[in-house]
Order: sequence, then C-alpha cells, then structure tokens
Amino acid sequence: MVHWGLKVLLFHTTEKKNTKKNLSTLALALFLSLATADLLHIPKALAVATDIWLAVDTHELSLAVMQGDSALKIYENIAIGSNGPSLARKMGDETTPLGDFTITQIRPSKRFELFMAINYPNLDHTERAFVDQRIDASEYKALRHQLDRGRPPPQSTSLGGYLGIHGLGEGDLEIHETINWTDGCIALNNEQLLELAEWVDVGTRVIVR
Repeated sequence: MVHWGLKVLLFHTTEKKNTKKNLSTLALALFLSLATADLLHIPKALAVATDIWLAVDTHELSLAVMQGDSALKIYENIAIGSNGPSLARKMGDETTPLGDFTITQIRPSKRFELFMAINYPNLDHTERAFVDQRIDASEYKALRHQLDRGRPPPQSTSLGGYLGIHGLGEGDLEIHETINWTDGCIALNNEQLLELAEWVDVGTRVIVR
C-alpha cells in the first residue's frame, strides 16, 4: 500500500517529467519548423500571407505588391521593354508582354543582381499566337506539352522568352530612371528588387497590364 504523501510526490514527479517532455517536444517542433523554412528560403512575408500577388502597370511604370485588393507596397519608376507593352510579342521585338503570369524561378544573376523568371509564353499568348499564325503547329505543340503539365514553357520559340523581373546590377541608375531600356523584362533598381524578393516566391502571380 502506497502512503498518501508518497502518492503526491509520485504525482508531482510524473507531472514534472511530462511537462519537461511536452516542452522538449514543443521546442523540437519549433526548431524543425524554423530549420525547414530556412532551408526552403521561405520569404518572411509569405510565412504570414500566401495571397500575395504583383500588379505591374506598364503605363504608370509601377509595380505593386498586392494582398487581395490592397496594395502593401508600390515601387515607382520601373522600366519595361524599350518598345513598350504588347499582347502579340515575338522574339527580339523588345516589348513587354501583357497578361497573367506566375514566377517560375528565382535565381542570382551576375548581370542583374537577381532574376525572377515568369512563365511567358503562357497559355493565353500561345493560343492567340497560334490563331494569328505567329507560331506553327510544332511550336504550338511544344508549348502546350509543357504548359499542360504545369512546367515552364520553352523559351526559344518565335514568341521569345527568358523574361522576368530583375534589377540593374552595375547598370546606370540615371538611364534606368529616364527611359524604358529592357529587352522585354520588368526592371527595378537593386534596392527595390532585393526588398521585393522578401515578398515573393516561385508560384507568385504577376499581372502585367
């Protein structure tokens, strides 16, 4: 028979052990969660909000970080393609395609500091180009093959490619703030770009209008 005082002692001892065990489990879970986020390079803003998207205004030359219908941050004086925006872009015409895109890759760039690739030509541009006979059946088939599988589209068709959002690198800030100078990409200054990188990730929606 266990004495009542001993029962109390055993209860408190067990309770302390369980508390320590629970705290240890919680600490381990928190550590693993932070470690996983670090390994995946999850932006701080995205850890809180996953409905972030980007609105690019090619007339006002601005890029807004949006959450729903609210603008959280607006970057002014961006640059686009030297020949302006277009719904019918083709390789080498130095226009910025209008439409609804997503970021497919974010990578360091020696020339531009950082490069955020978008999924141009997307399905809308592909379908329109095929109807307008700006691409042939083989290019259409190659584009649809990738797009239908949720993969980045081929970048070397007649519609061009290798487009995205990037910085200046060591480029001339005065030129950037004076003219549209890119081959079709959307350019921010380096400071703006690095700040933008905290908001976005692969899969972030980019609407260019």
